[in-house]
Amino acid sequence: MLGGITLTVLYYAVPPTYLGRGVLGIALLLGYLVVVLWRVLFLSLVDADLFKRRVMMLGAGERAAELTRMMRRKSDQRGFKIMGYLPVGTDPVSISAPLLLHPDEALCEWATRLGVKEIVVGPDDRRGTLPVDALLECKQHGIAVTDLPEFLEREAGKIKMEPTNPSWLVFSDGFNVSPMRRTIKRAFDVVVALLVLLVAWPLMLLTAAAIRLESGRGAPILYHQERVGENGKLFRVIKFRSMGTDAESNGVARWATKNDDRVTRVGRFIRKARLDELPQLWNVLRGDMSIIGPRPERPQFVSDFNTRIRFYSLRHCLKPGLTGWAQLRYPYGSSLEDAEEKLKFDLFYVKNHNLVFDLAILIQTLEVVLFGRGAR
Repeated sequence: MLGGITLTVLYYAVPPTYLGRGVLGIALLLGYLVVVLWRVLFLSLVDADLFKRRVMMLGAGERAAELTRMMRRKSDQRGFKIMGYLPVGTDPVSISAPLLLHPDEALCEWATRLGVKEIVVGPDDRRGTLPVDALLECKQHGIAVTDLPEFLEREAGKIKMEPTNPSWLVFSDGFNVSPMRRTIKRAFDVVVALLVLLVAWPLMLLTAAAIRLESGRGAPILYHQERVGENGKLFRVIKFRSMGTDAESNGVARWATKNDDRVTRVGRFIRKARLDELPQLWNVLRGDMSIIGPRPERPQFVSDFNTRIRFYSLRHCLKPGLTGWAQLRYPYGSSLEDAEEKLKFDLFYVKNHNLVFDLAILIQTLEVVLFGRGAR
């Protein structure tokens, strides 16, 4: 589709390049078939165990079992294959017997013979139980040795909140917000916001007209609401009104829920299509928000989360975004547990954000918008 649109624009802009509708149609059809075949071949190769990184888990306790539960889907293990779990020390074994490993020789020799490329260290209690000398020997022979939180962050795209070892967040790489990065991110925000406005302004006019027709004269088309921004600073977010004017007449903040009866008929559609978010482009141009970042929450919710969820305030070291990594990786949240789980993805973004990551999130957001996943 993108290729066809690009070629059509090119033909109108530079007439000598025109090839004819028949040639264009045949080329697009063949191109589509080749792309589909290539995609099928690529996915089959990616899923083949032959091309996966062989990983061994050092530890078979509750932490290792938690990793198994979190990464149980085939798509979660697309880049690696867990060869098994090696019990350590006196940790109670929480892994089923067929997955346990029992080396009959030195750890390094055994791992090398099986082609292990990485050892993930994740015992429940590592005090005096880790085979440090054996792990150092493995590193000297080219086998990567990785801590469990670091492995989970890399493979699952979220931060593992370690209640027993929170200091690893302090000493880990990332969480860098340099002046250069701020400048690049701001330029990215302004350029993307202007481009989206250039394309979406007719949809914005139609949305405003639909809200006016449904609600009648005198009812507001836009609504403003306080949200928490960078460094905890409050700002007023602008959105198309998708709920009735008396949605929170008692002044108490409420989560949006599935089939929320406060949502109007027009509101239900514009929420599914994400059209209600478009006025926030003005917040982006003003500098209150970014295109990509953690979604801004209401002060009432943030105050509660700050006291009940550890490290929640870390997500406010960046400007909130129109879309974000948590929105792609986790469904719409409406509880404390959801907020805690989404924080793991938000902190992964805060820790690892860069221009390429922003572009990847922006492209994946198009799929969410087109297919209406996660909207309420």
